Amino acid sequence: MPKIKLSENTINTIKAVCAEFNNKESELINVLHKVQGKLGYLPAEVQEVVAKELKSSVARVYGVVTFYSYFTMIPKGEFPISICMGTACYVRGAEQVLSEFKRQLKVEVGESTGDGKFSLNCLRCVGACGLAPVVTIGEKVFGRVAPTQVKEIIAEYRAGCAGNNAKIA
Repeated sequence: MPKIKLSENTINTIKAVCAEFNNKESELINVLHKVQGKLGYLPAEVQEVVAKELKSSVARVYGVVTFYSYFTMIPKGEFPISICMGTACYVRGAEQVLSEFKRQLKVEVGESTGDGKFSLNCLRCVGACGLAPVVTIGEKVFGRVAPTQVKEIIAEYRAGCAGNNAKIA
């Protein structure tokens, strides 16, 4: 990935978050969580600033970012799509649903569309096994999704009609 240049404002935001946690290395996960909440993602350049402020190694920060699936080093789309690949969802066709999202959006898992509208990821379990296969888009949960519904779901978001309120569709 190409190196990005952080603005002074972004660097100051990161430093302020670290200071909120008294620049303690033991608060690394909390710092990363808050920084990602403000910036949207944690590229290497952000991790370097966090490491410096917490007097930690970049390797340790990177290890935490890559270990926990919540953290991302690439920007998420305006509408982050996650396909549950837990056992119930997988057995009931999640792989075919994922394939259709990839085909419709022309992206691979972990990527975002060129317009920044959608990003695509997989989850281990959403905890709604009775609704398998399950797809989440932002906070909205879609249950019993068939590959034939994918085009319609995407169109709903492209048209701006879909809300991000948590609900089961």
